[in-house]
Amino acid sequence: MISVDDLDTELLSALRHNARISVSSLAAMTGASRATVAARIERLVASGTIVGFTIRTGHETRSAGVRAIVMIEVLGKLADRVADQLRGLPQVRALHSTNGKWDFVAELEDHDLAAFDETLRRIRLINGINSTETNILLKTSKTGF
Repeated sequence: MISVDDLDTELLSALRHNARISVSSLAAMTGASRATVAARIERLVASGTIVGFTIRTGHETRSAGVRAIVMIEVLGKLADRVADQLRGLPQVRALHSTNGKWDFVAELEDHDLAAFDETLRRIRLINGINSTETNILLKTSKTGF
């Protein structure tokens, strides 16, 4: 990873907001030349600081009937086994290991409450899961970093 300065931070912020923004617009926004902006972006990509450019559609956040965050506490040394089983569920969109009371945070997505309830039931039956806490996501006002 390279050292990131104020210009890099400004470029990353703008690209997170709009990955399609032009180099000319970035240059005007930052006060840097187009050549400097292009070189910085190339350096950020080459170093792995930027690993890709993408789009998000409104459909991605509206398509699921139910989205939630589930905090999961695992018994003993079963974390790897539990993680493997959680990753195998298609409703688990992301799985994060963490510290503190909760060992994992899972991002879930299901098409309706009945299906979501069944997914939670299946998760709670996984051998090694001690407890869970679920928070249903009601509205998303910002995605990305």
